[in-house]
Amino acid sequence: MIPTGNLRFAAVLAALMGAAGVALAAASAHQPDASRLGSASSMLLFHASAVIGAALLTAHGLAQRPLGLAASFGFVLGGALFAGDLVMRQYAGHGLFTMAAPTGGTLLILSWLVLAIAAIWPRRSV
Repeated sequence: MIPTGNLRFAAVLAALMGAAGVALAAASAHQPDASRLGSASSMLLFHASAVIGAALLTAHGLAQRPLGLAASFGFVLGGALFAGDLVMRQYAGHGLFTMAAPTGGTLLILSWLVLAIAAIWPRRSV
């Protein structure tokens, strides 16, 4: 079982991702030419659930702890980079930094792969 502090922190981050995702979905529905916001919303909403899932799999010993936690926080960072870049492009006319969205997307893909490895990797017998 992972410490409840880590699980609670992952839950808070996932909840913030979910709230931001809903806010961006609303913004995309009420602004012209806001397809970027819809994409940002989707990534945050999908991966908020992934953060919770990865944290719970890790907490219940179904995923290796270091890899499961890395996947959880990779989802958070990747989602923030991807969505943050799209939101900046929508409202400021420029991205966070060069290649921020592709970096975030790549991190999301890698986090899914790390979670798969964490679930497959056998736990050590004590």
